[in-house]
Amino acid sequence: MNVKNKAIENIQSSFRQFANLILNQLELLEKIMNCKEPQISDELLVQLNSNEKTFDQYEIEMSEKFINSIVLYKPVASDLRKIMAIYRMSINLERIGDLIMNIVLTIRKLKDPKIYAQMSDVIFNMLVSSINMVEKSLLSFSNVDRELAIWTIKNDSVIDEMNHKLLKKTISKSSEMSDESKNILLGFMGIRNIITNIERIADNATNIAEASIYSLDGTDLRHTKMDDDNKHTNNKSIN
Repeated sequence: MNVKNKAIENIQSSFRQFANLILNQLELLEKIMNCKEPQISDELLVQLNSNEKTFDQYEIEMSEKFINSIVLYKPVASDLRKIMAIYRMSINLERIGDLIMNIVLTIRKLKDPKIYAQMSDVIFNMLVSSINMVEKSLLSFSNVDRELAIWTIKNDSVIDEMNHKLLKKTISKSSEMSDESKNILLGFMGIRNIITNIERIADNATNIAEASIYSLDGTDLRHTKMDDDNKHTNNKSIN
């Protein structure tokens, strides 16, 4: 293996580690939210914050590797396309890390857990669906599987619809509450913040899937629409 190929493999190896760290963070979030009244201990919060700092460091280190590989080795078109795709995916992974922490901090600040409990099952289903999209988008790149990427892009509309219904449900629930409870809900809007951040995780998964397709065949699907046929698969680990 020549020096250029080693540099590209090093970038891919770092990306795989970065991706698995994000998946682990999402797994922690899933465990936290898999109950009516989610609780986050100080110890767990320290772990989540530590992971977030690791993500930031990975992004900095990978940015340096991207620049060095392009400047020093002048990769051919196919290699350059792969490097740029990984760069795009890394940015979206870092954003997912930020969104996870937004949700965690919002959960910690919830004033009235009963409000969340009334919609916890639907919110949790939305989170699981978004995490599934992240997993599939990453697998599409690591497994060189275009269909997984297409599945992810198509399912973004499903998450959008879930978000729309949840927000309507939040408003409907607020009209049934006492003035005191309503003021808590309107003053903090924690539920809406959680829902919005989950939807943005799905949006970033879609961006990763688009970058994966760009890496595979050079097709740029940004700002375009897919057809409505969904294809379902059940792979999970990133190798």
